[in-house]
Amino acid sequence: MKRIYLDHSATTHVDTRVLEAMLPYFTEKFGNASSLHSFGQEAAEALAQSREQVAAALGAAPLEIFFTSGGTESDNMAIKGAAYMHSPQGRHIITSVIEHPAVLRTCEELEREGFEVTYVPVDGEGILDMQFLEDSIRDDTILISIMHANNEIGTIQPINEINELISGRKIILHTDAVQSVGKIPTDVNELGVDMLSISSHKLHGPKGVGALYVRSGVNIRPLVQGGGHERGLRPGTENIPGIVGFAKAMSIAKEQLKEDSMHMQHLRDSMIEKIRNKIAHVMLNGHEKKRLPNNVNMSFRHVEGESLLMLLDMNGVAVSTGSACSSTSQKASHVLTAIDLGVDYIHGSLRFTLGRENTMEEIDHVVNLLEEAVMKLRQISPFEEDV
Repeated sequence: MKRIYLDHSATTHVDTRVLEAMLPYFTEKFGNASSLHSFGQEAAEALAQSREQVAAALGAAPLEIFFTSGGTESDNMAIKGAAYMHSPQGRHIITSVIEHPAVLRTCEELEREGFEVTYVPVDGEGILDMQFLEDSIRDDTILISIMHANNEIGTIQPINEINELISGRKIILHTDAVQSVGKIPTDVNELGVDMLSISSHKLHGPKGVGALYVRSGVNIRPLVQGGGHERGLRPGTENIPGIVGFAKAMSIAKEQLKEDSMHMQHLRDSMIEKIRNKIAHVMLNGHEKKRLPNNVNMSFRHVEGESLLMLLDMNGVAVSTGSACSSTSQKASHVLTAIDLGVDYIHGSLRFTLGRENTMEEIDHVVNLLEEAVMKLRQISPFEEDV
């Protein structure tokens, strides 16, 4: 059976070039970067070089990069760290209703601690309501956290417009760029953000490592106490093999950004067109154009997304019904609920997320399997006469 992987927003395979770069740091160069002897200095040199590579891919300075265990930790560090540090100036935070749980749950926790959070709605395509956001800004607003691109429907948010909106105000702007890095340009200066979260395993790097960009001059409070690692902001012995692999993946993503993006967008647009031509009563979720080049999120009327996923998986195709972090939940997606997707469609969504190594032959094969699966499920649907 041919196996096809179309769940790259959940995770990606480790690029062979990344693995090759990592291997020596498991065996030959295994030192602790804080040690003074030669083994430690080898690790420290790799750490410094990796920091430079990640910074270069973002248009940042090396000392603005702090290595973490991934996107969730980076989001927590950014949001809680800023909230605790700047609470004397205010306790109001703004985010959106379609953020990743790493942001939403963190904001909910801060609400329990006495902070006030405003959740900005989105339109039917998942684009932020900018007027609502502007009207929500107050004198005690200290932080705005809006994701660069949505992990479920792929909609890209106008981060630079938010930066322009708050220009001259003492408000920190954070963006979760876990899904966008490696797929669309993410220069921190062009975006105008103060903090940005990244995760290695979304761009063909290893799992368990990521980074938080913190603009020079922005102060946040560390969430963990310990040694002086990562200049005291993130104590704990650094994961040198993971960091080396992450940095290599970032460098590759930067070098191949245009090529990879064009390839995935071509596959994306072809897949959407072919699904629409072959299957009736389907809906594309998210913005038609302002979306990630690799994201196809579609809903199929009167079909259960979980059933579609299982039928495709039985035929060797891996997809998702939403974000991987919440795909086992029986609740309707909070993102699809926020864009007011109708009840006939909301439980019938699938997220196909493409990678640099997918081919048009694979897309054609998946669309044919999808057509068969939808037909099979609609034949046994109690609403079959309506579709």
